[in-house]
Amino acid sequence: MRTGYLVFEIRRALRDSKFLVFAVALPVGLFLLLTNVFGVATRHAAVPYVMGSLAAFGAFKAALDTGARTAVERGAGWQRQLRLTPLTGAGYLAAKASVAMLVALPPVAGVSLVAALVSGVELPVTGWLQVVLGIWAGTVPFALLGLLIGQVASAQGVQTYQGGVLLLLSFVGGLFIPVSDFPGALASVAELLPSYWLAEIGHGAATGGGRLGQAVAVLALYTLALGGAVVARYRRDSARR
Repeated sequence: MRTGYLVFEIRRALRDSKFLVFAVALPVGLFLLLTNVFGVATRHAAVPYVMGSLAAFGAFKAALDTGARTAVERGAGWQRQLRLTPLTGAGYLAAKASVAMLVALPPVAGVSLVAALVSGVELPVTGWLQVVLGIWAGTVPFALLGLLIGQVASAQGVQTYQGGVLLLLSFVGGLFIPVSDFPGALASVAELLPSYWLAEIGHGAATGGGRLGQAVAVLALYTLALGGAVVARYRRDSARR
């Protein structure tokens, strides 16, 4: 990866202040809304669980949205122009994935900070590290999924792809409704989705349980599969032009 291009992409992402503010404000707002719905008797137990879910939601949505934006660049011919420069395809994709990971961190930190300062969530240092750094690191496959959407969808149709995937991962993945409340078949489907396992990292830290090792393994498999799919699609797209 050429450092100059990565710095260019980071600066471009940071200049999009509206996107960054919304990326943090949406999960934080949903966290405050959902935690205020619970009654006083269940509030103390429910808030840390909701924190894990909304931190995961904010992280993967920001990464997914950032990666999917490459569809607009493809439509405008930007990728074709970059192929005429010394920048390699691997460098281009690595820079895009790095920026997607960069913008995924503020939503996790924002939800965690509000949970601690406003809702009174208390965790040991290792618990906070698992919530913030664990969820952030687990967002890699979602950055790759966003890139895959960006390589498959057109500039006009990317929002449809993006919105459908976001709804599937959020609701079926159990980020807004606990999977324990799902019917048996739907609960089984939920455990096949990477969003379920991303949230499980936060849930485990917040509740003292969870299946951290299994979550890491599942997300690693998704990373390998999606990484291979992104590279294959990019090469196919390059061969046609």
